[in-house]
Amino acid sequence: MAISHKRDTDARRFPLTKPKAAFVAAPLALVATLSTVGMGVWAADSDTGDMLLSSNQAAISQAGETTDSDAVDVSERPQVVSRSAERIVPEEPWEDLLEKPAVAKAIKQADTKLWTTAPLNLWVTPGEDAAKKGVLEESKKVLVTGREAAGRVEVVLDGEARWVTSGYLTDENPNAVSADGSSEGGAPALGGSCTNGTAVDGQPNIIAVHEAVCAAFPEITTYGTYRSDGEHSQGLAIDIMVSGSRGWEVAEFVRANYSALGVNYVMYSQKIWSVDRSAEGWRYVEDRGSVTANHYDHVHVTTY
Repeated sequence: MAISHKRDTDARRFPLTKPKAAFVAAPLALVATLSTVGMGVWAADSDTGDMLLSSNQAAISQAGETTDSDAVDVSERPQVVSRSAERIVPEEPWEDLLEKPAVAKAIKQADTKLWTTAPLNLWVTPGEDAAKKGVLEESKKVLVTGREAAGRVEVVLDGEARWVTSGYLTDENPNAVSADGSSEGGAPALGGSCTNGTAVDGQPNIIAVHEAVCAAFPEITTYGTYRSDGEHSQGLAIDIMVSGSRGWEVAEFVRANYSALGVNYVMYSQKIWSVDRSAEGWRYVEDRGSVTANHYDHVHVTTY
């Protein structure tokens, strides 16, 4: 009996040893309760495995009840995440301009008309992914609202608001011709003869470009045609050696008369204008590394 009594005493002290505390795996708020429950269970029965499982299940049940009391806070969290997700794609800064009341007011107040200096694509909005709604021809007078956004300006056609690339509207008709044969906008008109003694070889359209430019800008006396590379070797390209603002006058003169001169495209000052994409106006081209390669010291013209 003494031996049996000793075993019972050891069994009662066993739950008080530190290693068994590692089995308590509940929130810190429940540690004291679980320890008390565990001690009672272990003292009552030496089958520790089953009783410890029962104690843990009771603790988990209590923890679950505590979580339910905080259900409002938990349910709000997905809404916060959802609102953040909606803000991943920010609104465009010009979207307010497209509100119906704002558009109607802009159209009603529009009272200025300007001339187009190039064929221009018509867009529904200023955005890059806007739908295209036709082309506004060159030298057309169009009503403008004065509103600008994302590199485009708003115009009014048949009572509808449309957007065109900025930089191609002027208050003077670019093709108007005065009595002395020059355009009212300052650019020379097509016609006349070359009188400075220069001449070029090449296809008929190249000769026509030289004659026109020579007659309009007689101070330019250096031209380049045949070369061993690209369109120059085919007699389809000509370089007009000019720079600065005068270069732009020459480039615009050739562009304005592209149809009569059989021009395919014009390059100057790291920009290009082409017949195929005329509605886009002058476009930037990649940097080719030098003044000449980027066409800062000459106007390049390629013909058909």
